[in-house]
Amino acid sequence: MKRPSILVLGFVLLAVGLLFATGTRAEEAKPGGSTAVQESKLTEPLAPPSIQIDKTSLENGRTIVVTGTAPAGKPVFIEVWGEKKVRASRFDADPDKETGKRPYVLYMTEDMPAYYKIFISQDQKDKLDKAKKEGKKWSFSQLLKDVGADVIYSAPAKIKIERYQASLLGSIIGSRGDILPQMDDKENKKRSMQLVKARFRSPDKVMGTDVQMNPDGSFRAEIKIRGGLAPGKYTVVASVDKITKSQPATFENHIGFPLIFLENAGTSINMFGPFLLTLAIAIFGVLMGAGGGFIMNPLFVSIWPLPHTIVAGTVMPTVLFSQGSGIYNYSKIKFINWKLGTTIGLAMVAGGFIGPKLTELITLDQFKFVFGWILLVLAGLMFWQTMPGYIAKNKKEQAILKEFKQKAEAAAKQKGN
Repeated sequence: MKRPSILVLGFVLLAVGLLFATGTRAEEAKPGGSTAVQESKLTEPLAPPSIQIDKTSLENGRTIVVTGTAPAGKPVFIEVWGEKKVRASRFDADPDKETGKRPYVLYMTEDMPAYYKIFISQDQKDKLDKAKKEGKKWSFSQLLKDVGADVIYSAPAKIKIERYQASLLGSIIGSRGDILPQMDDKENKKRSMQLVKARFRSPDKVMGTDVQMNPDGSFRAEIKIRGGLAPGKYTVVASVDKITKSQPATFENHIGFPLIFLENAGTSINMFGPFLLTLAIAIFGVLMGAGGGFIMNPLFVSIWPLPHTIVAGTVMPTVLFSQGSGIYNYSKIKFINWKLGTTIGLAMVAGGFIGPKLTELITLDQFKFVFGWILLVLAGLMFWQTMPGYIAKNKKEQAILKEFKQKAEAAAKQKGN
């Protein structure tokens, strides 16, 4: 009797255990079960942030206030970009860390926003300052990771990027090289970050610590839209993560005379500044037998936020005006040797073909370095030619200068009569 009783008791316990286990699983499967509630809370998407802006129209920049609410405890990132597009390029000639080989690849886009900036919480200012201290070595992709903004980086991530396989010889003669296949989304995003750095150059141009966060999830940001930007529509979006974003808010930036917008440079400048500076340069440039472009290039790059490629290309045709008037006046006093002029002119035609291509393959720092040394060499050469010893050994040059002075005095007397 004991053995059957034990068997019956075992079956009863087994049945109860199975029933309990089945009931528990059924309860877990029910929508109203406690576990289901917990899981639903974990997978439930966050409410998107809401944003408001205090202005919908700006006159050549100024401050715009962005306010809103987001899920409490979550960092808020604000992206702002303009509708105007501009070219950006980067020539990758850095040795590969693993192979040591230089890729010689030119990355280029025509779709870079003329203005793009991410605004982050004020408590992350130290990370932005760290990037500034790195100088030219700062990395935009690393900065995005450090502040947690890599998950929300979006506006330039999908721009169309073309890449060209160049060679060392091709670089020397200014060839872009053969176009390469389109990159996948991940690689395109990575290269877009490098182009953002190439376009805007400094960390504070692409990131600002202006977002004030409150414990209840509300936030406020006083965003400074600097003067000299492109006119048109600007978009503002607040994000918590990759998928949790606010509805976009927009405002218009307007400019008026004497500001002019330079489409290919993506910026606006006051036209009176370049006009007056060029007037002074042209006077001294023609006096030295040049158009003044070698003076205008470094000054324009240093004074105004213009890409060196745009400055070089813009100065080239404008020099024609000073060259034209200079040629006319020098021909009147018969100071032009057309045989020599034609010979060196052919060389300038060849140089004019190669030069513009090379500007795409060098950075602004390289442009300044090369141009600076050229100017120093020219300045040293001209200074040496003014030394008494040099002038004494070149009587022929003295005779030419004397003849020039006499003709100038004669021309002045004729004008006076």
